[in-house]
Amino acid sequence: MSSHATATLPDLEAIRRRFPSLAGDTVLLENAGGSQVPECVADAIRRYMLEDYAQLGAGYGMSNRATATVAEAHAWIELFMNAGDTGRVILGSSTTSLIHMLADAHARALAPGDEIVVFDGGHEGNVGPWLRLAQRGVTIRTWRADPATGRARLEDLEPLLSERTRLVTMVQVSNLLGAVEDVRAVADRVHAAGARLCVDGVAFAPHRAIDVQALGADWYVYSTYKVYGPHMAALFGTNEALAALDGPNHVFIPRDDVPYVWELGGASHEGCAGLLGLRGYLRDLAECDGTGPAAPGGDAAIDRRTVERAYAVMTACEVPLQERLLGWLEADPRYRLVGPADASPETRISTFSFRHVSRSSAEIAAAVNARGFGIRHGHMYSLRLCEAMGIPVPDGVVRVSAVHYNTLEEIERLIEVLDAVG
Repeated sequence: MSSHATATLPDLEAIRRRFPSLAGDTVLLENAGGSQVPECVADAIRRYMLEDYAQLGAGYGMSNRATATVAEAHAWIELFMNAGDTGRVILGSSTTSLIHMLADAHARALAPGDEIVVFDGGHEGNVGPWLRLAQRGVTIRTWRADPATGRARLEDLEPLLSERTRLVTMVQVSNLLGAVEDVRAVADRVHAAGARLCVDGVAFAPHRAIDVQALGADWYVYSTYKVYGPHMAALFGTNEALAALDGPNHVFIPRDDVPYVWELGGASHEGCAGLLGLRGYLRDLAECDGTGPAAPGGDAAIDRRTVERAYAVMTACEVPLQERLLGWLEADPRYRLVGPADASPETRISTFSFRHVSRSSAEIAAAVNARGFGIRHGHMYSLRLCEAMGIPVPDGVVRVSAVHYNTLEEIERLIEVLDAVG
């Protein structure tokens, strides 16, 4: 096991058996676009749809169980993000839709001359909705990505902050670079300026445990369908940040009725059941960390320590993959890595982008996929980052994104194919 790993490597074949889709004939290395789900998640959705599929709050048995499922899912994701009593979680259909809703709420709350600082090196979902607020009288200041590295540099943020700054937005991990940003340092500086921080954690959440309290984020959003769950997203807001805005739901809903006042039409009930189903998988994964059994008693017994232990196992699985693929890409003169070459889990996650020196990214991705793989090419919705770094669009990069259920054998097979098609 790598010296970077912090947990015992589990039986990967046993893990993979929990994901029926992995038994197919495609090597799935496009997990940054959406991870696979363990069978327990699908089973939980099926059970809900067949046994408790009823509207909430009606007072009869099925309705009461459905109501409890949705409430419990919110509480579970708050634990998953380590919200404690500092804030609440809002569930929605996607990160992009939640950010659009949040941006609209800010537009209605801000005064003329108020400013928002937007880091342009992230996914368009946490860039475009904020830039559009310029049409509604909000002053937008763009925090430019470093053109050499694509990173968010604190020294570039400094001159953009003023007494008029109300919000700063950034990404924790670029879904193109795989690089981990120092969110805590940014949060401390933003708070010192009297502003709040909104963090896109979509690319971070499948690989490392979210801790909104440690990060100091006022708003934090991620996509649950990229974290082994249903096609939904979750937005954390601190109590103070939520109190400063009005949610968009019906006029008769009190503004402090969180999350209801933010969840237009309500969260997906069956999706909430699927989120709860993930607890059992994380609990079982945590048992692989070599520190003793996780909390007994079924899904409801999962605690924060169990979440952290499960993610330690995920990291232990991913680091060898990072080391092998990064080492090969750095050594082969035909390919150019886009993102940090350091395989340390503190520095990056297992999403890798690269370009060929003479062939298009579209050609490379098509040739690899024709040999039984699932990868992709393009700007990965980080078009502005590609432009800043001089990467041609729409061709963009070739992206390979592994998670804990991928194997070193799959990476070796990928390397063989990249060697052959390059």
